[in-house]
Amino acid sequence: MDKYSMNFGKKERVLNYACQTYQLSRPNKVGAVMALIRECQPDSFEEWEQWYFENANTTGKKPTRITAECLKELGTRLYCKITEVVIPEWKSAFEELTEQDCIDYIYNLTINRTYDGYIREKSVVNDGLAKIFPEIVFEESDPELDHAGDVDYVAKVGNSAIGIQIKPVTASANFGSYSLTERMKASFEDFKEQYGGNVFIVFSLDGEIANKEVIEQIRAEIEILK
Repeated sequence: MDKYSMNFGKKERVLNYACQTYQLSRPNKVGAVMALIRECQPDSFEEWEQWYFENANTTGKKPTRITAECLKELGTRLYCKITEVVIPEWKSAFEELTEQDCIDYIYNLTINRTYDGYIREKSVVNDGLAKIFPEIVFEESDPELDHAGDVDYVAKVGNSAIGIQIKPVTASANFGSYSLTERMKASFEDFKEQYGGNVFIVFSLDGEIANKEVIEQIRAEIEILK
């Protein structure tokens, strides 16, 4: 199968980091690209490219048509962010980094953050979701399942189920703009195909549900699956 994606080599990591950090590939910037290409159903790259520029719009209250010039402008913004912010920040971090920082980081990541995450999950589910939806049983995802890395809890609704992923609010400065990776999208789609229900991301702030709107979204999904 032919591949059209460019190879950026060692630069890929910094490009991806900055693009995600400054949300330059979000639907409000480039449109809902996966939805667009599925709507297009192209037989060739050229067909998709032409169709995108004829139909793609930014999402939001005031959608605007996306042009090649728009993508160029986003690329210019990405370059400015990398050269003016990312590189100076990383250079400073590299200069200040010590061996003890690395030792402490590995220990903290393995022990401290794991425990914090465990307590956070328990609080969000037991003190939050389980009390809001007392008729639903929330079970920890089986670690042997393919989706386990992306779905923390499974909530059974009749013969179906919905998935819950819990993230600290610090996972995104603006959780309303949190962007799923392609791997996570595929994992969530596999879950829905297997269980019938969608996966919902619940952001936790000090053990409380930060994105309150997800509660009604879960409630609506439960009603559909009943």
